[in-house]
Amino acid sequence: MQRPSFLAAALMVALQVPAWAQPAPAAQSRTVQSQVERSQDERLAGDWGLRGEEWTRYRELMEGPLGIYTPNLDPLTALGMEARSDEERRRYAELQVQAEARRVEKLLAYQRAYDEAWQRLHPGAQRVNLPDAASPGIARTAVGGSGRTAVFVRDGCTPCDQAVQRLQAAGSPFDVYVVGSRADDARIREWARRVRIDPDKVRNRQITLNHDGGRWLSLGLPGELPATVRQVEGRWQRLP
Repeated sequence: MQRPSFLAAALMVALQVPAWAQPAPAAQSRTVQSQVERSQDERLAGDWGLRGEEWTRYRELMEGPLGIYTPNLDPLTALGMEARSDEERRRYAELQVQAEARRVEKLLAYQRAYDEAWQRLHPGAQRVNLPDAASPGIARTAVGGSGRTAVFVRDGCTPCDQAVQRLQAAGSPFDVYVVGSRADDARIREWARRVRIDPDKVRNRQITLNHDGGRWLSLGLPGELPATVRQVEGRWQRLP
């Protein structure tokens, strides 16, 4: 009689293994998912210059009151606000300055490329023109110390719209900087129409409309948008 092969014997042994001794598919799935999440956390932490345990603490902070009050807070600001020592606070402040400097450099580089492309493809054409306004109304200069109020806003932000409407109703001159406009004139034109910016005030430059182009980050001021600022004794300060 022919003796069973080694493979057949192995299969017979495997079939006799009790079910509890075999790895459960659900447990395997949870293990793989945990490994993927850990890998993602390590990558995200590295993007911000953080260690793994710091990223874990950031996630824990955002699950508490801090995340409710400011749900879109970035990791460095969150950790800096909740720093447990002066040394931690300085570390996060330095990391944030470095991160914002890199971001501003990229934004300004793209803005320069956009300006060059516009001049090359549409020389002499108006960049943005509000309805019924005789002049472009868009000032592409950096935030200056002219004594005027500057307000930084973003599209889709109701408090931002309300802040601009209050400033316009007050009658004081001010400069609007739209963060995240992507150098898209149509976005500013549509935003100004929706917020009901007075074209006459734009024409006489009582109100100027500007692509932010990284200027908000370059000021280095804390807090979220809208931000109403003015230069006081050579330093930019947020206004209440």
